[in-house]
Amino acid sequence: MHDPIISWNNFQWFSYGWMALAVLVFFLLLFVTAPYGRHSNNKWGPLVSNKAGWVVMEMPVLVVLFILLRRSYASIPVAGWVMIGLFAIHYLNRIFIFPFRLHTKGKKMPLIIVLSAVCFNLVNGASIGYYFAHFARYDNSWLTDARFIIGLALFLIGLYINWKADNILIHLRKPGETHYVLPQQWLFKFISCPNLFGELIEWLGFAILCWNLPAFSFFVWTVANLVPRALSHHAWYKKHFADYPDKRKAILPFIV
Repeated sequence: MHDPIISWNNFQWFSYGWMALAVLVFFLLLFVTAPYGRHSNNKWGPLVSNKAGWVVMEMPVLVVLFILLRRSYASIPVAGWVMIGLFAIHYLNRIFIFPFRLHTKGKKMPLIIVLSAVCFNLVNGASIGYYFAHFARYDNSWLTDARFIIGLALFLIGLYINWKADNILIHLRKPGETHYVLPQQWLFKFISCPNLFGELIEWLGFAILCWNLPAFSFFVWTVANLVPRALSHHAWYKKHFADYPDKRKAILPFIV
């Protein structure tokens, strides 16, 4: 560990402020649908390839994370590397695998979405990286702590749900098809967005297994971004499919 430029007290205040901003963004997104994916349009300025956009906006989180960790590699215990590795697994998929599996040739997203996501990922990557570089105090006994075990189980369950739901959505359309198809199988019988539900579980698990402020902050931002997103998707499905199941919820089975 090296002496931090930012004190623990200031780091805490920054984290609380970052979470407060997430709450504001949550309420904003309940009224303003982020214009990417099925909600993409050209009213928000220049458009870029959605595949290139995914790579550009997700890459910074790992870059800044490992830059901040570079002088602390030798002092990070096994438990810390497990946490960092789990975080990296999610983003390696998002950067190098997920975008290139999409059957969305020619589809675009607003540049402003890419730039805002870059800023978001820079802050989150920096927060987590700075914490592990300067403030983390785990030893290997943490690997047998109930919080680590429960959190790891939730993370892996969430990751599985997220990846399986993405795989179902990707294969709803045959190569070359552009129309939207209503998903009917698996958890889609109960909620419109199992992929987002899985990601909520994943990052809740991460917050529990790390049991630190930036991990919890990341979960708060996940809720702020994904719950309004799921509600928008749910409303879109109901608008475009007259036979959409009335009992199907948006993101939490039987609840929301």
